[in-house]
Amino acid sequence: MKFGLDEAEVQDCIQDLFLDLWQNRGRLGDTASVKNYLLKSVRNRIIDCIRHKQRYGTENDLSWQINFSDFHTVEKEWIEKEHLSAVGRQLHQYMEELPKREKEALYLRYYENLSLPEIAEVMGVNRQSVANFLQKALHKLRSRWALPLIALFNFLSFFSGNRV
Repeated sequence: MKFGLDEAEVQDCIQDLFLDLWQNRGRLGDTASVKNYLLKSVRNRIIDCIRHKQRYGTENDLSWQINFSDFHTVEKEWIEKEHLSAVGRQLHQYMEELPKREKEALYLRYYENLSLPEIAEVMGVNRQSVANFLQKALHKLRSRWALPLIALFNFLSFFSGNRV
């Protein structure tokens, strides 16, 4: 999940969190779900880091971002794999266009397999808001995916000999 930090900064936030947890282990209370507690703690730590970065800047304000997923060797791929790759990139693009909260809710639901109440706790919103975020995000993805999905099926059926 992207939060506006690079991977090293996120790892630093996670390490700082575990260091704080270790140093304060005597003062920590019981929790119903350790996973939810850790996800919410990491999220809050990253948000604090972003706020600090925005307020005070960074030691290196130059941001070099290279997307290596765009580099691939076409000569080693089959036509079908290339098309599937393009469809995957399209889905990723659609996901990136979603608002942050909808994207976060989708990530927690489908990548972390959290329930709606658990997502609500992590995001700091009520359960209905989580349901709304998920519904809106899925509706947007479905509406944008209708034509590419039909094109994919037609493409695959053309190469398999079964015309739709």
